Amino acid sequence: MATMNINQYLREIQSSWESRSGTEVSELLSFNHPHVMSAKLTAEGFEKSVERLVESPLDELVILHLRCLNCVNQQKYLEAYSEQSALVQAFTKLFQTQKEDNWALFIMYAISLDLRMFAIKADKELTKKGADKPGQTLEKAAECLMGLFRVCAADNRSSDEDTKRWGMLYLVNQLFKIYFRINKLHLCKALIRAIDASQFKDHFSLSQQVTYRYYVGRKAIFESDFKSAEKFLTYAFERCHKECRNNKRLILIYLIPVKMLLGHLPTPHLLRKYDLLQFSEVVQSVREGNLRRLNDALLQHDAFFIRCGVYLILEKLKVTTYRNLFKKVTLLMKTHQIPIEAYLEALRFMGVEDIDLDETQCIIANLIFENKIKGYISNSHNKLVISKQNPFPPLAAIM
Repeated sequence: MATMNINQYLREIQSSWESRSGTEVSELLSFNHPHVMSAKLTAEGFEKSVERLVESPLDELVILHLRCLNCVNQQKYLEAYSEQSALVQAFTKLFQTQKEDNWALFIMYAISLDLRMFAIKADKELTKKGADKPGQTLEKAAECLMGLFRVCAADNRSSDEDTKRWGMLYLVNQLFKIYFRINKLHLCKALIRAIDASQFKDHFSLSQQVTYRYYVGRKAIFESDFKSAEKFLTYAFERCHKECRNNKRLILIYLIPVKMLLGHLPTPHLLRKYDLLQFSEVVQSVREGNLRRLNDALLQHDAFFIRCGVYLILEKLKVTTYRNLFKKVTLLMKTHQIPIEAYLEALRFMGVEDIDLDETQCIIANLIFENKIKGYISNSHNKLVISKQNPFPPLAAIM
């Protein structure tokens, strides 16, 4: 393929188009295919060869693809994005005219992926040139992909087998990847509604469903809907192919903090298996109720946690750590009426500075409100009076 000449390439893609082989055409328009390694395809005069050997409407797509390839070979990614964007728009118009037919979905998948990848590279090029609006090319790419999404979503007349609506989830996942990258998660809502309303929502390919639930789970985290986040991320992790270790690890980066908030701590084996030992100290400190150790663990790996976007979730674990610390204090006191001073001393011992009795009482009151402690505060005696039965219920049962 790397030595394929222009005539061989054009005859092959024309033949694939005539036989309506979406997979073969998609490969010959994809930048993940070996043909892009051939310098012969973009030799001078390639457009005339296309006009001579390729019929309309395919000829326009091929010319734009080869122009894009020419730009990529020169590492001009802004221009490459422009050509790929024109290709996607031309395909969208063509796709819309293919009534009651969806064999071109594979072409849509290939050119959509390349559009997003070139947009990323184009934005990096703009950043080097001092652009003051990061992600602007990705935003434009999202608009292009929305054009394709509308074509797929509007295809209501075709049979279930031939409908373009089978392409909706792939496009939604591409758009999710863009919106998360440019931090515009609010734009995901309409897409989620569209998939939830789709009769195919449980019948898309498993790989696409895993990707979809991974992003929906991450979005739920940002909305502090941790039960939903756990459900979506658990689905993604359990159904992600066992050989896709990196993807399973990526899912766990978000699933572990969510499960910890809900009272489920990961095993050391799981952390070792997926090379996530950055969480080990966090897990141990929460289990021990050791605030000093938790703060040190967050500080030690703060770059990793911030880069992954989970630092603020892990900060929320301080509440769980308070609860576990206070449980230890309570067990040591061996009474159901514990002076607030005992908890204050424990907090100071753990390195919590500038804290007084009122603030300690406030922490305890919040834990009672969240049902993490069963009891009440006796203000007249300045004591916590705990239930004689199960005063510290399991967090998993509460959440």
